[in-house]
Amino acid sequence: MLPLGFKGIKYFIDSSFRTQVTPLPGSVLYCDLWVAVEHSGIYVGDGLIVNIVVDGVAESTVRRSSAGSFTSKSTLGRKIYVSCDRHGAVGNETVATGADGHVGERAFYGLVFKNCHQFSTRCVNYAAGAAPSASWLDRVTDHLLPESWELTLLMLKGAARDKLGATKWRLWDWDNDLRDHSPPEPDWEGIAEQFRHLPLDAKTIAHIRAELAAARGYEAEIADEDIPKNIRGRLAGFSGLLSDIDRKYSEAEALLRQCPGASFSYADLQAGNVDWAALAGELQDNTRIRELVHKLGRAYIAEEKKRQCRIPQASKSEVHGMHRSDDLQRLLPSELLNLEDEVLEALFYARMLERNLLCYELSGTTLVDGEETETNRKRTGPVVACLDTSGSMDGQPMLKARALLLAVANILKQEQRSLHVLMFGASGELREYAMNDASRSAGLLQFLQQGFGGGTDFEMPLCRAFDIIETEDQYQKADVLMISDGDCHLSEAFVGHVNKRKQQLDCSIYSVLCAGARMEDQFSDEVVVL
Repeated sequence: MLPLGFKGIKYFIDSSFRTQVTPLPGSVLYCDLWVAVEHSGIYVGDGLIVNIVVDGVAESTVRRSSAGSFTSKSTLGRKIYVSCDRHGAVGNETVATGADGHVGERAFYGLVFKNCHQFSTRCVNYAAGAAPSASWLDRVTDHLLPESWELTLLMLKGAARDKLGATKWRLWDWDNDLRDHSPPEPDWEGIAEQFRHLPLDAKTIAHIRAELAAARGYEAEIADEDIPKNIRGRLAGFSGLLSDIDRKYSEAEALLRQCPGASFSYADLQAGNVDWAALAGELQDNTRIRELVHKLGRAYIAEEKKRQCRIPQASKSEVHGMHRSDDLQRLLPSELLNLEDEVLEALFYARMLERNLLCYELSGTTLVDGEETETNRKRTGPVVACLDTSGSMDGQPMLKARALLLAVANILKQEQRSLHVLMFGASGELREYAMNDASRSAGLLQFLQQGFGGGTDFEMPLCRAFDIIETEDQYQKADVLMISDGDCHLSEAFVGHVNKRKQQLDCSIYSVLCAGARMEDQFSDEVVVL
């Protein structure tokens, strides 16, 4: 879930240190509904606000609402912000008259086609003196697909600045409880920790950048006001953290885009001394890495295809869990509730387009040749990887090795296959990391920052790999991935032992050379040079 962050900080400062105001006819008002969602309208006097009210599935009516009704759908409290300049509230009678003239009109409501901010912006534009040539309902197709369809509060604030001179936004003192009871000071460090450990992807970084823009804009807005120095310092620290996260994401973005199943936070990215550009380049440019990853576990994949090719005779399904999809037949009831809310409904349609709605995940059994098999069988084909971290692997060889293991981990995680990494050096030097459903790619990356830097002993990691395959159920018939620079020799007796164990455990060994020329050995099923 996205952290509340800046909105909580802003509300504390606005309630505790800034003067509250009463709106004028034609003032722009908005309230916070959710983390990144607001509702807006136009004040027309006598405590009434003209705004869009959703009264059906994607249907809306322009109505006059009280302040209490205007904020009734908010999950963040009853606060209402008013367009202001440095002297107080600002409005315009023409804007109020224009907004009031739309009362009773009905139209389609949606994130792309119509929303409250677009309606409020149109009303604010009446301040220029241009009367509407047709009703809002008649113009419903005017902007079906504008160049920038995400009509945000930022755009409305820009219109209020240009037409009304609104350079500040202050709280309306309509509620005695808001006036008399300031909110507690936010947990600054707790908020910072949330952002430090938030998994970074396109969605969360967009949220962080929006928070950063809002925080910087707010700092500029209150620059001439009497705000305590320590509060300004904490606000600046919050903005600085978001800026650092944005910068670190930009450094690692190329790698993150190539590992869509991975989960890295700012804290994870900051922990290791990694050349992100070089690592991403190695992943992108080395086709041998991708070819090798898809070979691992191929025996199990072949078995799975054989099972899937048999013709099912009958089937049944049951709820197995939840996943994100656009399957409207299997929606969770909580998603359907969003259609009852005028703003959350817009998010519903946006998430549907993104195939990001919470849906039931079904599994069950299928009768194949008279026998029951799972229709949602977990794909097997686990891998035990042995990583050489001797001194000769320093530099470019280790960069290639890390890229290979991140690629392996990403693909196996998406295919619900297990990965066990053995980091080795000289005799007696061994560390392990199990990559399963509960672990994260970020943990693997941190693990890979370690190393021994001494000699090389192949026997110890190979013996341990065989023990894992033999004793742990999720690694039965796993393939072994040996990653090194090839600078080690095995005795004939041990090579014989390795080949015997491979036959017993029905597994294969793939050796990857990250440095040096291609070499033949007597224990690998295939040798690949990166």
